[in-house]
Amino acid sequence: MIGNRQPITTTLVGMNVAVFVAMALTGASPVAPTLPQLVKWGANWGPLSLGAEPWRILASNYVHGGIIHIALNMWCLWSLGFLAERVFDPWTYVLTYTFCGLAGSLASLWWHPMAVGVGASGAIFGLAGALIAALYLGHLPISRQAIQGTLKSLLLFAGYNLFFGVLPGIDNSAHIGGLVAGLALGAVLSKHLMQPPEIRDGWRRRVFVAATVVLMLLFVAVKHSSGHPAPR
Repeated sequence: MIGNRQPITTTLVGMNVAVFVAMALTGASPVAPTLPQLVKWGANWGPLSLGAEPWRILASNYVHGGIIHIALNMWCLWSLGFLAERVFDPWTYVLTYTFCGLAGSLASLWWHPMAVGVGASGAIFGLAGALIAALYLGHLPISRQAIQGTLKSLLLFAGYNLFFGVLPGIDNSAHIGGLVAGLALGAVLSKHLMQPPEIRDGWRRRVFVAATVVLMLLFVAVKHSSGHPAPR
């Protein structure tokens, strides 16, 4: 466990805010940027993400569709990050966040490849899922009462946001994709969280090598199922 500082969370929030500020300073609306502006800055969009620009599957996690969108996401990330930096080592936190964001983007492309998707919510949902699995399965040195209370809060967070994800303009497919990925990663990582560093780090490497292979296979599957739509 680490101290009260949140270097990983602070860095992630800072990266998201930096992209948003750069968008605003170069002409994008800070309230409601247009779809072309979002695509210019790396939004997830099937014709490009599944074509010549797959980097968008990651970059879109740091692009937001207005001040309210980024404010809500960063508030959630900050709140979850406070716990994540106490449960996970830095590399596990960063890799889990990143891989869940990628999984959320792929789920979005599978569900509606012609929609433009942005935001960190897939990664944030994944972080919540990983924490749920880790707290439930990880045998952490935390009192049972505290774990139960935290699990209840995390489950309420996930359920509440998934419920409101049915509203127009909210990409629930990315939320679900990130959450499922986080639950899976948290489950397989949980039993080694309290092991000596050399054991924990070796297991983490194997888990994320396997996760990389799974994401690559999912990318191929999504690309095939979408028919790789051409830009119009």
